[in-house]
Amino acid sequence: MSENRIRLTQEVTCAGCAAKLAPAYLKEAVAGINWPRSEAVLCATEGNEDAGVYRLDQDWALIQTTDFFTPVVDDPYLFGQVAAANALSDVYAMGAKPLSALNIVCFPETLSPSILGEILRGGADKAKEAGCSILGGHSVKDSEIKYGMAVTGKARIKDIKYNRGARAGELLILTKPLGTGVLNTALKRGKLLDSTYETLIYSMTLLNDWGAELMVEYRAGGATDITGFSLAGHGMEMARASGVDLEFYFASLPLMPELLQQIEAGFVTRGDRSNRVYTDGFIDCHELDSLQQSVVFDPQTSGGLLFSIAEDRAEEVLQKLKPRYLSAQIVGRVIDPKNPHKAGVLHFYA
Repeated sequence: MSENRIRLTQEVTCAGCAAKLAPAYLKEAVAGINWPRSEAVLCATEGNEDAGVYRLDQDWALIQTTDFFTPVVDDPYLFGQVAAANALSDVYAMGAKPLSALNIVCFPETLSPSILGEILRGGADKAKEAGCSILGGHSVKDSEIKYGMAVTGKARIKDIKYNRGARAGELLILTKPLGTGVLNTALKRGKLLDSTYETLIYSMTLLNDWGAELMVEYRAGGATDITGFSLAGHGMEMARASGVDLEFYFASLPLMPELLQQIEAGFVTRGDRSNRVYTDGFIDCHELDSLQQSVVFDPQTSGGLLFSIAEDRAEEVLQKLKPRYLSAQIVGRVIDPKNPHKAGVLHFYA
């Protein structure tokens, strides 16, 4: 096969954020580890936040995160862009601005270095768009391609958005459509329409920067980004951390084109099952049919921001999002726990 015809998705067994370790497996692996922390650490692994927060002084803090994964698209340059946008997203989910990044590369020397060069060029261009400097990185030989970034951002401490900040009465806004896991699986099998592919690429390479700015300007409550643990998993983390329940209306969820048809065709990722296990006991979705349930458990790659906002500000924020995030929608609301003894349940209604 010539260099120009290599399909990156055929070089790996699992694509994108669907390749994440299962949450239950990871939880067992880190159980009992005493992570070193100084008094400057404002947020680390507790609460399943999107990034760590390290205080610099009375007003400012560093936001630090890392993310890398296997190819979700065949084009090396586009893969680099998607991976970079995905890594930057956790900084945006905290309401911060990225400052610098380090490349993370796993790559087989059996492939041409020009392919790796295109991946890195894609990441560099996306980082430039974000105003984020790349300072270097690290690479290792690997039989499967993996790429991503460790990103450092900065935010005023008073403006940082945590997933624990959602309050009853606020509405929920989702900025990007769901379905990247399913569609990337269909793409890997060569079963995706060209028009759907264009929509998929647009969404996965779109930075969450403008959404983050609006979250800060309009004083959003809680916030997270929807990635490998799905809408159900990341939504559950927000609800549990905030001590609330969340209500979602499936008819309001923005969906990728072809999504339900591709689910019906069987293109569901392995992450779907692990996300169901992860959220077991905290998801009420009996009103949804099997196809709809697969939407809410689908692991997303470079997904949108999910944040809560006061009801009297939600529509104005939505209209400011729309020119860039075409599918942004108000998708539900934050409510007091229906069971006073168990907060953090997500209720999905048709």
